[in-house]
Amino acid sequence: MEDLILYHRLQFAFTISFHYLFPQLTMGLSALIVWFKWRYIRTGDELYNRSSLFWAKIFAVNFVLGVVTGIPMEFQFGTNWAKFSELTGNVIGQTLAMEGMFSFFLESTFLGLFLFAEKKMSKKLHFLMALMVFTGTQASGLFIIATHSWMQHPVGYEILENGKYVLNNFAALFYNSWLWPSYLHNQMASMVTSAFVMTGVGAFYMLNKKNRDFAGLFIKTGVVAGVISSTLVIVPFGDMLAQQVATHQPVTLSAMEGLFKTQEGAPMVLIGQPNMQTRSIDNKIEVPYALSLLTYKRWNAHVKGLDAYDENLWPTNVPALYYAYHMMVGLGTLFLALMGLSVFFLWKKKLFEKRWILWALLLAIPFPYIANLAGWYTAELGRQPWLVYGLMRMVDGVSATVSAGNTLFTLLGFIGLYFLLGVLFLLLVGKVIKEGPAPLKA
Repeated sequence: MEDLILYHRLQFAFTISFHYLFPQLTMGLSALIVWFKWRYIRTGDELYNRSSLFWAKIFAVNFVLGVVTGIPMEFQFGTNWAKFSELTGNVIGQTLAMEGMFSFFLESTFLGLFLFAEKKMSKKLHFLMALMVFTGTQASGLFIIATHSWMQHPVGYEILENGKYVLNNFAALFYNSWLWPSYLHNQMASMVTSAFVMTGVGAFYMLNKKNRDFAGLFIKTGVVAGVISSTLVIVPFGDMLAQQVATHQPVTLSAMEGLFKTQEGAPMVLIGQPNMQTRSIDNKIEVPYALSLLTYKRWNAHVKGLDAYDENLWPTNVPALYYAYHMMVGLGTLFLALMGLSVFFLWKKKLFEKRWILWALLLAIPFPYIANLAGWYTAELGRQPWLVYGLMRMVDGVSATVSAGNTLFTLLGFIGLYFLLGVLFLLLVGKVIKEGPAPLKA
């Protein structure tokens, strides 16, 4: 059974990780496209319009790959996690269906109109198309995270005699205290990715002395959006989500921070390696009292360590959770520093002359993707061994009739197929970037 659960988890982790490479860009990029269209209406400058159409092409490639890679995840609810789906389908099925019906069709319909019907629309109507695409991406994220938040902090449900979960308060899904901090944190993290991608493409053009007007606009827009989102993803939204973890999953907080022993004035570990044999952090660098202050707003607040909880309630893989969390936090801090420095040079009107920072912005493109995935791993590893926190463990939701061998075989198939899709994606996006935005009229 342990091998079966392991392979089921690995398959879902791989497919969702690959899938999330795409929506984490489109959710933020849709807002920047709306910004360009709005500026076009206000100024009449064709530079903004051409920029919106250029980024809409990249949005479209990501959207298509996101849809293609999202479908297998839906099937896995019935194949790998059938018992979980059977028992909780009356709850999670509603938000997942809403995501598909409202968000997907909203995005795809208006994206097509935005890309292919521009010349048949007025400026304001074309702006409305961009706004509807943006609305679809935000709604899609909301419905998915509403499902995820219910699994982290279940509310508004009752359990029938046959063990099935049903909603007794549909609105509770959206009043869930876990939902809005998680959603806002996720959306700002998506904006970080979009800002870095836009800035990196602008830096690429600037370094190659191509499309300089567009390069300047992309860099300016990207670094301003980047410094704002890199700040908000930490404070207040990251802090708000951390408060939810501290309130509803305190053992998860202890594992994330590597706090093995309960103490007053608990420190925050910046660097170190969890040692599960000695139940301590090796080679640590820490900030005294910081964890108590950030968690309970008091220097000497009492913070429970892992020793305060039954070991059966600990997250399944404490080291993996610790590293995922610290990777997310560490990269997020670096993003804020890099974007803050870029805005400083932009204010001094020296950013475009600093080739070293342009190279840094270009080479930084992959790292927000890594940070976003580390954030999702933190959430998922922190909830384990529960599928629905405090109610249903993994072993109670897995499909026991699907063998470990079958799951491993299909996992290998997904790896091969997604490798080809990844190559195709890079070729398509590379082609769009190489061609560049449509030239401005003389």
